Amino acid sequence: MLQPLKTDQQPVQPRGRAVRLGEILQRQGAIAQSDLKRGLALRAKSSAPLGEVLRSEGLITPATLTTALARQDGRLAIDLDRFPPDPTLCEGMNPRHLLRLGLLPWRWVDARLVCVIAAPQDIERAKAMLPHSAPQVTFALAERAQIDQQIARVFGDQLAGFAAERCPSDMSCRTWAGPGASLPRWLTLGGLVGAAAIAPLATLALVLIWIAIMNAVTTLLRAVALVDSLGPTKRPKRYAQKAPAPLPPGGLPVVSVLVPLFDEDLTLQHLLDALDRQTYPKALLDVVFVLEEDDYKTPLVLAQIGLPPWARMVTMPAAPLRTKPRAMNYALEFCRGSVIGIYDAEDRPEPDQLSRIVDHLGGSPAEVGCVQGYLDFYNPRQNWLARCFTIEYAIWFRVLLGGLQRLGVPIPLGGTTVFFRRSALEAVGAWDAHNVTEDADLGMRLARFGYCTEMVPTTTLEEANCMPGAWIKQRSRWLKGYAMTWVTHMRHPRALWRDLGPRGFFGFQVLLLGGLTAYLATPLFWGIWLGWWGFGLPLEQWAPPQVWWAFFSSMILGQAVMLTVAVRAVWARKRGHLIPWIILLPIYWPLGAVAAYRAVVEMFTKPFHWSKTTHGL
Repeated sequence: MLQPLKTDQQPVQPRGRAVRLGEILQRQGAIAQSDLKRGLALRAKSSAPLGEVLRSEGLITPATLTTALARQDGRLAIDLDRFPPDPTLCEGMNPRHLLRLGLLPWRWVDARLVCVIAAPQDIERAKAMLPHSAPQVTFALAERAQIDQQIARVFGDQLAGFAAERCPSDMSCRTWAGPGASLPRWLTLGGLVGAAAIAPLATLALVLIWIAIMNAVTTLLRAVALVDSLGPTKRPKRYAQKAPAPLPPGGLPVVSVLVPLFDEDLTLQHLLDALDRQTYPKALLDVVFVLEEDDYKTPLVLAQIGLPPWARMVTMPAAPLRTKPRAMNYALEFCRGSVIGIYDAEDRPEPDQLSRIVDHLGGSPAEVGCVQGYLDFYNPRQNWLARCFTIEYAIWFRVLLGGLQRLGVPIPLGGTTVFFRRSALEAVGAWDAHNVTEDADLGMRLARFGYCTEMVPTTTLEEANCMPGAWIKQRSRWLKGYAMTWVTHMRHPRALWRDLGPRGFFGFQVLLLGGLTAYLATPLFWGIWLGWWGFGLPLEQWAPPQVWWAFFSSMILGQAVMLTVAVRAVWARKRGHLIPWIILLPIYWPLGAVAAYRAVVEMFTKPFHWSKTTHGL
C-alpha cells in the first residue's frame, strides 16, 4: 500500500507582495548574482519564464527549479523517482491530455487526491480538465521530465498503438498489407505480365507512349521551374494577401525538434554542436532525441556526450513495425512546442536557421502549415557518387521546389529541415507510420487538407550517401514510398481531384510517377537506343522511323533541359567545381533504375521494411 508523503520541506506562503523566483533561488544559495543577472537579460530577449531560461542555460538544475517554484507558489515539491505515483489513479484518463499539461494523479493523502504538475500557471487549466465528479484535489509540483517518464511507464503501450495508427485509415498505406490485400496486388501484377506476354508489341507501344508523356510533362515542369528560379521569389497569389497567423501569447513560440535515431554514434556530436550554435533562445528550444527501446548503442553514446539542458531523450516501445514516422508520432505527444521540426543525426543547420523559420511562420497566414529549408551536402568532393548526389539535391531544392511552390503544386517534403505548425500537423493526422517515405506522403496530405508548404532560404548540410550499395538501398526506400503514396491517395481519385484541384492533381501524378517512370524505363531506353544504332533490335518493324525520330528528339530535349537546370542549380549554390560533372549525370541515373526495380519488388514482398541509411562514412 502506498504511504502518504513525508517531507521536511515547508512551503512558503507568500505574504504581501509575491516573492520573486530569483529571490528564492538566491536565498537557497542556488544561483550567483551574476548568473541571475545573465538570466534576466536573456529572459528580456526571449519572453520565456525566468526559471526556464535559467534551466536551459544550465545555471540551475531541474530539481532546483521545481523546488523554488513550489516555495514561490506555496506548494510541495515531489520527487517522483523516490515517491512514484499510484498507477491505478490514471485509469480511464487520456495520456495525451496529461502530457500536454504536464499533469499526473499522484496519491491519496488525507482523503484528498494529490496531482503533480510541472508548471503552477497550468493548475487552472488542469482543474478544468478534471471531471466534475472528482473529489477535492490538491496540486503539488514535480519535474516535467519525471512526469513524462511516469506517463510513458503507465501509458507507453497505448501511446505506441496510437502512434502506429494515427494517420486516418483512408489516407494511410497500412491497408496495403491488410487482410485480403495481397491477392488483388498479385492479380494485378500477373495481369500486367500476362498482357506483355500475349501482346508484346501493343504493350511496348503503350509503354513508349506513357514514357513520352511523362517525359514531356516533366520537361515542361523543369523548364517552368528554371524560368521561375531566374526571377525574385514570390508567394503564391492565393496566400499573398492573407493576414499573418498571430504568434502565441508572450511572443516567440517554443520550437520542438525531433531527431529520430537508431544505432547512431559518429555524427551526434556534430549535430549537438550545430544546435548549440543556434541563435534562437535556448529557453524556447526543445530538442527531443527519439530512441528505439532495443537500441542499446545510441543511449550510451548520448550519455557519454552529455545532453545539454535543452535536449532530452524519448524512448519508443519496441514493436515489429519499426519506422521513423512511427517513432515521430510517438514522440510528438511528448513535445512542448507549437512549432515541430525534424533533423537527422548527421545534420548541420545554419546558426540562424530556427530564427528564420519562426520569422517566416510568424509572418505567414495560418494556411502555411509547413516550411521546408534547403538541404545540401558537406562532402561533395568525396567521390563521383557524392558529386552527382550533390548536383541532384541542388536541382531539387534550388530550382524545382521553388517552381512547385510558385505553381501552387503540392510539395513532397524532405525528411529533414522541415517545420510544421503543430496545429496543422495534428489536424492532418501527423505521419503515416507505415509509409517509408513519410515526408512525401505528409506533403500531399497537408495540401489535401488545405495547407501549403513554403520554402525558406536557409540551408542544412548533411552527408551525401557516397557508397553505391547504401545509395541504392536509400533510393529504393524513397521510390517505394513514392509508389505507396501514389497508390494510397489514388484509391479515391475523385476525392483527390476535389481536394487538390486540377493543377494539384496533375502535379501529384508528375511528381510521384515521373521519377519512378524514368528510372524503370532506363533499361528499355538504353536498349532502344542501342537498337537505333544497329545492335540487333528491329525497331523499323515496331514503328515507322518518324515515330522513333520524334521519340528520341523528345528524350534528348528532356535531357538538355535537365542539364540546363543542373547548371542553374549548381551556379545558384556557387559550387562551380561541380559543373564539369554534370555531363556525367546520364550514367548516374542507371543506379536509380536498380533502386526502382528493387522498390517494386519490395512493394509486394516487404512494403513496410525500412532500409536504414548508415551515416558517418
